[in-house]
Amino acid sequence: MSDPTILAMALHLRDAEKLSLRDIAARLVITTGKKKGQHPSPATVLRMLRDHDERMAATAELKAQSAAL
Repeated sequence: MSDPTILAMALHLRDAEKLSLRDIAARLVITTGKKKGQHPSPATVLRMLRDHDERMAATAELKAQSAAL
């Protein structure tokens, strides 16, 4: 699942409302594909948020390295 809208909502729920993974998953609804209308599992939400955080950390590291040059 790589819907940017779902990721944005998951990030908002995690950061602004401090919800648990189960609560976040219960509030999200898959909007496309064969699982349309269903909620993602907490494990899927965890992977999605972890992947996002890793990408952001890598981007920040690249910016820091380029600034140091």
